[in-house]
Amino acid sequence: QVQLVESGGGLVQAGGSLRLSCAASGSIFSINVMGWYRQAPGKQRELIATITNGGTTNYADSVKGRFAISRDNAENTVYLQMNSLKPEDTAVYYCNFRDFYDHWGQGTQVTVSS
Repeated sequence: QVQLVESGGGLVQAGGSLRLSCAASGSIFSINVMGWYRQAPGKQRELIATITNGGTTNYADSVKGRFAISRDNAENTVYLQMNSLKPEDTAVYYCNFRDFYDHWGQGTQVTVSS
């Protein structure tokens, strides 16, 4: 089993920045993909960004050029640097760890005020 603990959400004004962190612990398989998803009220959960253990990244078009995902394999931690935030980025952000299964964090609220 893999446990994920997220941190770094909060309230920020439009144009501001936030950095999310997610630490994984437990039975960590070295070949994996870590990522961030978000879910706004009344909407489906959507992919934001992923990063493989080898460092290959993938981004949703809506965040390209504004968000950056990175990871520290030694610490089993993934980060999401969010810049130029917009009100439409407001959502609950979920960390995901994928090996043979999908593991999810508890979610952290990000609110961007206009």
